[in-house]
Amino acid sequence: MAVLRFGFMERQEEDLIHAQSIECLERIGVLIHSQSVLNMLRDAGAEVDPKKKVAKIPEKVVNDAVKKAPKAITLGARDPKRDLKIPVERFPFVSTGGVTVFMTDLETGERRKATSRDLADFARLTDAMDPVDAFWPIVTTSDVAAHAQFANELWVSLQNTTKHILGSAGSGTLGIPDAKTQIALGALVAGGPEKLKKRPLFSVLSCIVPPLVFEKGAVEAQVEYARAGIPIISMSMCMGGMTAPVTLAGTILTLNIENLASLVVTQTAAPGAPHIYCSEATLGNVVTGLIGYRGPEAPMIFAAAAQMARRYGLPKMTGILGIDGEVPGVPISFGEVSAMMLTTMSGTDLCSGIGGLDLDKGCSLEQVVIDSAMWEEYRAFMRDFPVTEESAALKVIERVGQGNTFLNDPHTVRNFRSQMLIRNKRMELYGATMSDRMVLDARDVVREILKEHSVEQLDEHTLSEGNEILSTYAGSRR
Repeated sequence: MAVLRFGFMERQEEDLIHAQSIECLERIGVLIHSQSVLNMLRDAGAEVDPKKKVAKIPEKVVNDAVKKAPKAITLGARDPKRDLKIPVERFPFVSTGGVTVFMTDLETGERRKATSRDLADFARLTDAMDPVDAFWPIVTTSDVAAHAQFANELWVSLQNTTKHILGSAGSGTLGIPDAKTQIALGALVAGGPEKLKKRPLFSVLSCIVPPLVFEKGAVEAQVEYARAGIPIISMSMCMGGMTAPVTLAGTILTLNIENLASLVVTQTAAPGAPHIYCSEATLGNVVTGLIGYRGPEAPMIFAAAAQMARRYGLPKMTGILGIDGEVPGVPISFGEVSAMMLTTMSGTDLCSGIGGLDLDKGCSLEQVVIDSAMWEEYRAFMRDFPVTEESAALKVIERVGQGNTFLNDPHTVRNFRSQMLIRNKRMELYGATMSDRMVLDARDVVREILKEHSVEQLDEHTLSEGNEILSTYAGSRR
């Protein structure tokens, strides 16, 4: 099947990244701020320095982890028809961005903190948007206890979308309690722990602290999630020139080392647990200090990450999308739009970023609509086109003959819609300008969806029990 893919490294360059990743893990190791995880890795064959909290991981342990990791995963959803099976064959599944610190108000356009009600609106809007496949709780809710934010965001999301949810792992002393609370909420909605393990309704982004550090709470939570069958998304966010070498190769090496180390943690804790290779690594802008999502180097790094994930046969989340300007609309240059969108062509299975603003520091409901429209355009580039004797259509060429037209041939009438993207008027409007002229239209779409779209409610018993689980956890640290 012919599908457009964006590659970067030659095979020998890929081999070098792998070999140096193994050398780093064996000779330099990774810093893990958890004695229980260090002990677990030591028992699996790692060389552990308890004073330095460094684990050096032999190649055999890495290879065993790669072999144990499942090569295909089902990301479950409340509505089984919306389950996501990865790896994908065509364009990737996409989600919103996550963990923003502000949103723009739908009515005033002013930046403000978000509440659980705002999160519910984002989830319900996303539930109605066909181009969006999964929901990453996009706002940081300000109306709940700080330690209960991630659990609250999962619970609100479970009530307001029937799509798969990308959650976040707690850190510090919150790691294990937060993980247990989220697992309990997921199991409640799924119908029990075993049903949750079979069709996990949420996955968890577990970030490595670059370079090469695992924070105590997050890595201990990772172990809990893995044992419960919740897919681990091992996100590396190293930045070349800041938390990784400034060269593209050095950044690629760092993200690969971090992903392999995280995979070892997951598979040592629970052999066969679902694990997704993930990177949002880019070069850092040494002039501004900002992460380089919009730089032309970003698609190259994302493509290299996808290549390494394919090498190991792992499902992957190695792409981002969205306009990501400072205000709703398309207020950035053509080059920046191209850089952001080309990362979706890395061959990844999952992408995030819909609805984000200002390098993912913020978000807006209107931007969800705008980014979804842009994604409809971009995923058309990654449709699958079979190259077979039938599709090559030699018999049709013979029938039409030299110098004649194919326009009125039955073959053209039957097949043109499957081969050609025919844009609707809204797509033409959104794609015609890099400005905010489409924001008013997007705002009307949001209002209409929030007024008309309903999500199937959880039953009263499940809702009551879930509220009690969250209330108990939220009040546990007062």
